[in-house]
Amino acid sequence: MVAYMDHKDLANELIAESRAREIADGVHRVLDGISAAEQAAGRAAGEVRLLAATKTRDVGEIMAAIGAGVRMIGENRPQEVEAKVEGLRARCAERGLTLGRDLPFHLIGQLQSNKINKVLPSVTTIESVDSLALAQKIARRAAARSMTVGVLLEVNESGEESKSGCDPAAAQDLAFAIAQLEGLELQGFMTIGAHVDDEDVIRRGFAHLRATRDAVLSSGEPGTADARELSMGMTNDMALAIDEGSTIVRVGTAIFGPRAFI
Repeated sequence: MVAYMDHKDLANELIAESRAREIADGVHRVLDGISAAEQAAGRAAGEVRLLAATKTRDVGEIMAAIGAGVRMIGENRPQEVEAKVEGLRARCAERGLTLGRDLPFHLIGQLQSNKINKVLPSVTTIESVDSLALAQKIARRAAARSMTVGVLLEVNESGEESKSGCDPAAAQDLAFAIAQLEGLELQGFMTIGAHVDDEDVIRRGFAHLRATRDAVLSSGEPGTADARELSMGMTNDMALAIDEGSTIVRVGTAIFGPRAFI
């Protein structure tokens, strides 16, 4: 169990009104930022979707974000999915929303094979698939449940050893292999931008992933027709990612503020 979960009740549903307003203000600022970036990039309004990254945030905080307009959430750790999913499902139902259908629920952090059953069938998409072996294990578990789970292929475009993801040179062939697995739907690609101050370097990674996505889409290979998503861009590089073609931006700090736990 992650240590901070011993110090914070992630299933908590009650937060102060002042905290809820703080979160709502954050959501509105981010949505405005996305709209401005779309316009600056010459893209249609609504092309880019906001995923609220909810690591270490409790059910009450997440519901405040949903109340302010968030319509996609993403967890980093399977343990957090388990801790929050029932409360989120119930509170969403009270608002006429079905978690997973009206409000996609993604896993955006690394997934060990022994944790797959912790996230299925709760999550709708796993963004952190970075190997055929992991994809095959998820596919077997999904098929055993007679379900299909969406996956994004995570690509390490920055080349940084601290980041997960497959080698960019292998991404296209790996995508073709994953797309053929029963129980999975290849929905696109994900990357984390380079942790540098040079905007050109960050842009090159995003642009390369877009080119990979486009090549896969145009290939005509079985199972690739719906691989349109580009999950790239976070709080600090969101505008750059949108300019380079992102369809999903993963934002946590700009919505919820700095984390008290890592």
